[in-house]
Amino acid sequence: MIQTMNFPLSRYCLQPYGGWEHLGEKVKALGLDGLEVIADPDDLADDIPPALVGGYHLTFFPDWLDFYRQDKAALRRKFGSMEFVKEFYRCSTPEDLVETFRADLQLGLRLGTPYAVFHVSDVSLEEGYTYRWEHTDKEVLDASIEVINELLRGVEPSFDFLVENQWWPGLTFTEPEKTEYLLSRIQYPRVGIMLDTGHLMNTNWGIRSQKEGVEYILDMAEKHGELSKAVLGLHFHQSLSGKYCRENVGSVPEGYPLEYYREFARSYAHIQRIDRHRPWTEGDCVRILDLLRPKYLTHELSVGPRQTQLGALKRQLSAIRRGRENRPENKT
Repeated sequence: MIQTMNFPLSRYCLQPYGGWEHLGEKVKALGLDGLEVIADPDDLADDIPPALVGGYHLTFFPDWLDFYRQDKAALRRKFGSMEFVKEFYRCSTPEDLVETFRADLQLGLRLGTPYAVFHVSDVSLEEGYTYRWEHTDKEVLDASIEVINELLRGVEPSFDFLVENQWWPGLTFTEPEKTEYLLSRIQYPRVGIMLDTGHLMNTNWGIRSQKEGVEYILDMAEKHGELSKAVLGLHFHQSLSGKYCRENVGSVPEGYPLEYYREFARSYAHIQRIDRHRPWTEGDCVRILDLLRPKYLTHELSVGPRQTQLGALKRQLSAIRRGRENRPENKT
């Protein structure tokens, strides 16, 4: 099992660690193999040693389907003008969008990544507040299949291509028939799932504890039966946000919409309260690892006001150790 911590290819984010070598020493001292990285196009630090790259997360646009379809009425409604649309996506056509993904994938391959992660979801700023979806799961799945197959056309299968679940329309990992629909139509021999445990928890507002979260994730995996074998990787974290969602989801905030980038920032703060990316702190979480036995385990943790990313990582690793030590076979 390859274990990594998520980290951006960003000079700004790297600076506190004193360079890739020092960051690599810190994560490897904790027993990890390296980093799952994602490119920051505005502050790219692509001089990372390939030996430190344990995985690659492809760039993504949360709200992309209307651009891909060139639904100009929807784009003008959400962005104000087609000129701003071009600025936001940094391109003008669906073909350009695929080329953006292709260039990003090529960077990951140049760095020798064993896998690449692709989000299969679509959500606008307004939908993130209201949860009234403009597109169905199938619409998002069909468009994602088109993009993925075009992206991977002619690409040598030297890496695993992993689709990631969200709680937005697309792949949610709550309905096996939709999971099968997606996987069976991707024309690539090494396709699998990067199951994000926190995202899966976000699909159920009734979860009140880490223990209940573990049970729900196990239930969804067992519901998928043989399809669960396609889970090659885990983005491992926990998200207990049901209370927040019950109190804050359903309508847009006062003054909506602000200028787009201001609204984007406000929306991002809202999404962070839904998608917590907190470390597992109870040993029960090891049951997820025992059931799914992932090839790749990424500790995908956010930094809170009182905790560094490495601090959060240590807490989660400690919980996993306790869970393994407390297995029944270790108590006899």
